[in-house]
Amino acid sequence: MKKGEILFDHNHDGVDRRGFLKCMAWAGTGALCVMRGGVLSSYALGEAKGKKVDADFSFVQISDSHMGFNKPANPDVKATLQVALDRINGLEMKPEFLIHTGDITHLARPEQFDTVSQGQGCLLRSRRTRHG
Repeated sequence: MKKGEILFDHNHDGVDRRGFLKCMAWAGTGALCVMRGGVLSSYALGEAKGKKVDADFSFVQISDSHMGFNKPANPDVKATLQVALDRINGLEMKPEFLIHTGDITHLARPEQFDTVSQGQGCLLRSRRTRHG
């Protein structure tokens, strides 16, 4: 296999899983999902910062933190997760909840789950509540 060669291009878009993970490593990946009038829209976390979003309901989805992974695709997963969490904390609209999908840890070790839990705990403690 040549460096950069795509092995499985399932969607015919020029991106495979390995390439996607490389992009995720520097992006602090996640999405802000908003519901307004029954219509769901989403924004990349980096795109949503500072944007005035009018919504009836919102949540954030982050994926595949792979805590414990340390290969060239993402040598510092803890920092990558922190970028995503900082972007969530920086949103003008505080989401109702967070969904963390995909592989949370790389090796399913208790300390890896603890690291992710501690990071996400900052979101829960800092969340502002609205009373109607």
